[in-house]
Amino acid sequence: MGTVGDAVEMVDVRKTYQIGEPVHALDGVTLSIPRGSYTAIMGPSGSGKSTLMNLVGCLDTPTSGTVSIDGQEISGLSDRERTTLRGTTVGFVFQTFNLMPRLNALENVALPQLFRGVSREKRHERARDLLGRVGLGDRIDHQPNELSGGQRQRVALARALVNDPAIILADEPTGNLDSETEADVLDLFEEFHDAGTTMIVVTHERHVAERAERIIHLLDGEIEWIESLDESNSSSASDSRGETKGSEMGSNEGAIDHNDVARGDENGASTSDDGGR
Repeated sequence: MGTVGDAVEMVDVRKTYQIGEPVHALDGVTLSIPRGSYTAIMGPSGSGKSTLMNLVGCLDTPTSGTVSIDGQEISGLSDRERTTLRGTTVGFVFQTFNLMPRLNALENVALPQLFRGVSREKRHERARDLLGRVGLGDRIDHQPNELSGGQRQRVALARALVNDPAIILADEPTGNLDSETEADVLDLFEEFHDAGTTMIVVTHERHVAERAERIIHLLDGEIEWIESLDESNSSSASDSRGETKGSEMGSNEGAIDHNDVARGDENGASTSDDGGR
């Protein structure tokens, strides 16, 4: 069981998709992610990563069991209430950046606060501050096509942080970056984690996962093992919290629906050319 200090708590969570034959993506998952921790999630396609991300991001609800985000259980919430929780508690960072192409960096970062009714002066002040913190204070007037991949990902990170979320949820955030830029972005993740933000990063890259405090390894819908990077001991699924059981899902089954995020407008994962947040 989790504690009051958990950012994410899942208890006996099951998620079944009706795609022809039922697909049991998660089956009896119990997992806690402490508030202020840095967790990486690794696993091949079909392992349950995307379903887990959808639940943590309040983009979906479990078939059974309970999922609590920052102390609030999500199953009993209406769509509007889940959207509000998502917008105030979770910040999203995607591999494809998902910036609005016709807005400049400042406007992209400020966008989530526009939908929350924050005044123009206050949202631009917040956006300027965050862009300065990610090293883009001199790029606030640049549109996405005028920025490098690393700069676009920094804008996306600033946008994810604009509502001061308790949790940053990053889905393959360095997949489109060169090694030097990747290191810079991961350094920023560590900086914001050190400031108290709960970081959850899904990645297939071992060196990216090693920046975290622990790695949850998923395989065939189950937690294969939980690897602690702060301590010498690690635990396997058999002697730790058991997790997912499911079948091999196609790459689109259970994937994070960027359009659902966009409809909430909660952390600026606004629509872009590829269907963005």
